[in-house]
Amino acid sequence: MARDTDGKRNFALRESDGETSVFSGRTPRQAALKAARRLEPADSEDDAGRADLRLREKGTQKVHIYEGWAWREDAPDDKPNWMPDRITEANVSKQGIEHLEEL
Repeated sequence: MARDTDGKRNFALRESDGETSVFSGRTPRQAALKAARRLEPADSEDDAGRADLRLREKGTQKVHIYEGWAWREDAPDDKPNWMPDRITEANVSKQGIEHLEEL
């Protein structure tokens, strides 16, 4: 596996028009959560629409498949001054791994 010295790995978000963004994390789930936060947030977690997220691990032929959703929520009471009053939360559920034949 391709890894940096800090243990973080890079994952490219695969969409119909190619690989559009790169997210880093120590685990595929960490990168998927970052990608899910970019989805259009719903007003609550119960109302959130689900989207398929396909993340190819850079340097490999593995594609991690997640179902992700995002919603808006009030920030905690002890939030720092720079944080907005409403924040985007996200969650993901792993659906599986796919192996590409060629890159």
